[in-house]
Amino acid sequence: MQQKIHLEKVTKENAYRLTLLKVNKEQKEYVAENKWSLVNAYLATVEGKPVYPFGIYLGKKPIGFEMIGYDAYFLEDGDPDILKGTYFIWRMMIDRKYQGKGYGKQAFQLALDFIRTFPAGKSDLCWVSYEPENVVAKNLYASFGFEEYPQGYKEGEEMPAILKL
Repeated sequence: MQQKIHLEKVTKENAYRLTLLKVNKEQKEYVAENKWSLVNAYLATVEGKPVYPFGIYLGKKPIGFEMIGYDAYFLEDGDPDILKGTYFIWRMMIDRKYQGKGYGKQAFQLALDFIRTFPAGKSDLCWVSYEPENVVAKNLYASFGFEEYPQGYKEGEEMPAILKL
């Protein structure tokens, strides 16, 4: 029987341990290191954008990291308006030692459950993005009902996928 996981807010007490988590070598090109995700969270917060970084825990052991944002600070002029003023799952990773056990799917569901509490305000949409060749991510997101949004895709960048909340 698979153990349940839970989310814990990133704090000064657990942040360093979360930065030590790593993905498999072949996944490194798809997943930012957690230390850089925390830098992104700080910068977004400075700009007034809500960001919610979490450790993914199995009991008391950190096994992953995910970060949820609202109204992305990195969107630029010309990006689709549909992505503005929405929630997005900005980062998600499971440590290489815990992959293949269903924890990623559990963590993704926990992220969506959190988003549906509308901590930054009501929104009709949530989105994610991924490298088009990352079939594992594409399939995970599609299993939750996310649909690719090719109108928002720019050559050489990540493919956005949208879910109606």
